[in-house]
Amino acid sequence: MIPTVIPQCAGIDVGKDFITVCVLVGAAEAEPQVTLRSFDTFNANLEQCRQWLRQLGCTHVVMESTGSYWKPLYSVLEQDFVIVLANPEQVKARKGHKTDWQDCQWLAHLLRHGMIRGSYIPPAPVRQLRDLTRRRKQLVSDAVSERNRIHKVLEEANVKLGSVLSDLFGVSGQQILEALLAGQATVAQMAQLAQRRAKQKVAQIEAALEGHRMSEHHRALIEYSLAHLRFLEQQIADIDQRVLTSIHGAGYERALALLRSVPGLQHINAATVLAEIGPDVHAFPSAKHLSSWTGVAPGNRKSAGKQRSGATTAGNRWLRTCLVEAAWAAAHANNCPLRDKFWSLSARLGRKKALMAVAHAMVGIIYEVLASGRPYAPPPESAAQLRKRRRLIKHHIRCLGRLGIVVRSRAAKAIREGFTPSSGPQQVPPEQTIRVGQPSKHLSLPSRPN
Repeated sequence: MIPTVIPQCAGIDVGKDFITVCVLVGAAEAEPQVTLRSFDTFNANLEQCRQWLRQLGCTHVVMESTGSYWKPLYSVLEQDFVIVLANPEQVKARKGHKTDWQDCQWLAHLLRHGMIRGSYIPPAPVRQLRDLTRRRKQLVSDAVSERNRIHKVLEEANVKLGSVLSDLFGVSGQQILEALLAGQATVAQMAQLAQRRAKQKVAQIEAALEGHRMSEHHRALIEYSLAHLRFLEQQIADIDQRVLTSIHGAGYERALALLRSVPGLQHINAATVLAEIGPDVHAFPSAKHLSSWTGVAPGNRKSAGKQRSGATTAGNRWLRTCLVEAAWAAAHANNCPLRDKFWSLSARLGRKKALMAVAHAMVGIIYEVLASGRPYAPPPESAAQLRKRRRLIKHHIRCLGRLGIVVRSRAAKAIREGFTPSSGPQQVPPEQTIRVGQPSKHLSLPSRPN
């Protein structure tokens, strides 16, 4: 028998135009009294619902996270009740037995017996910051769509610049595009507008522009897209400034600085992580819980002693996208342990799985950084890394010897005698020349090779 946990609670089935409420009140050892009522979703009706729940003595309220319809009700009730936001996947009713009244009663029953695990709801300043960062992500996506539309129009006009230039919207691409829209320059003159490395492709640019069929119709379509792009860029710049203002106003500068110490997290990605998680990670019991909530942890599908698919679970798609982007940046950073992890796994699992593994590791670093309040510090070299460094030094010394080069280095002598480069000055012999083969040149190396 399931014990009663909350004697006075309510379940609310949220809709766009009305809500249905079921209140269960009664002692733990008795059958609860069931009260049902429906309210419209206008502000005055939601206030009536709040007053009615207070009169009945409710302490806890549960509702499903249905789209954005739960947010107005949450803002009305959060000051007076403990709100439990349920994942619809975890509280589904039996198929063929679903009505609004049955849903609210089922939610109240589950809450009364403590069978619902509530979703994480950050405080109001974090929610507002989250709205800004998500809006920025949507605007960036809209800008990408507009650039793709310009590519499409150019292809229709027999302009193959996209096949020659790596970035159509770089310095060279924008100048050539402006000349195309003006319609006054010749093909040779437009090709000479190439800048920097694009100057090496002047002949290819001329071939891409030769015989184009750019009409006034095409120019008008491109002008519409460029005007929209300018508007989106201005909107993104305004949101960036507002994000900074919100972080300073809420006092989250320290948390932002801690996140920026994590490899791969630049300013925008660090602000996105802060907006999704918040400055206090203790809402999650451990880094593993945070990884599962994010959606970067391996799936756990084990039955009858057999481990089935380990695909990642669905989680916070905004945070997961941000972490994958940061993982790609960390994979190309210098002197970064996550870079070694990525390239080690990508050779065996492929780049997509390796990126997800690096994102998973980054969640653990983020949790530790925010929980401890200390910036990220790279871990010391392990024994395996030291052995790898020793092998590389020996390999390069042999290569230099085959070229007839003498290596002058205390570290080189230490490697030959079995010492590690970072084992300290007490174990490293004095500097001397190591001759391999027939030396014809001399090369001085630092005592601690990188």
